[in-house]
Amino acid sequence: MFGLAILIAIGLYLLISVAVVRSAIGYARRNGRSAKRWGWGAAFVMYSLVFWDWIPTVAMHQYYCAKDSGFWVYKTLDQWKAENPGVMETLVEDKFTPMRRVGNDENHTDIQILNQRFRWTTEKHRLIFLLPVYSLISEIVDSQNGEVVARQVNFFSGEGRDYLKFWMNISNCSDGIKNRNALYHFVELRINGVGVNYR
Repeated sequence: MFGLAILIAIGLYLLISVAVVRSAIGYARRNGRSAKRWGWGAAFVMYSLVFWDWIPTVAMHQYYCAKDSGFWVYKTLDQWKAENPGVMETLVEDKFTPMRRVGNDENHTDIQILNQRFRWTTEKHRLIFLLPVYSLISEIVDSQNGEVVARQVNFFSGEGRDYLKFWMNISNCSDGIKNRNALYHFVELRINGVGVNYR
């Protein structure tokens, strides 16, 4: 139903845009002005009313993806075990502590306890005030000393599935899913087989 409403709205806007362009061309011809300039000018105005932020959003999303996205392991399982002898074998998965969110919808940190020593944090931040471009940084953190053992950085744009400007929704960088899976794999296999209630 929502999709149908969007299609109807787009259709109406196209009809209105065509009418505005035709009116501009007619006005220009009646008054001895350049019909081409007035027509293209009216088309640009109608385009900009809805799509002004599309190209800047896509450009900034691609910029941040190329510059900062990725997956990094800062400390391997063997390194952590060597620094914490006998601890890994004592860790028990925390199945009962609920995920905690600090912040609002646009800027927040989600914290999920994995076990007595590790937590999974996910930080979401809006990067540019006027454009819906967001960073999503997921980290596996040693709760005892705050040390990050693995990090995944991704970027997305848009405001979600039900947002009217659906063409703005880009859910990942080109390597985002691969990097997210690498983080899941790290948690599942490296943190002593401790499972995660994935969000």
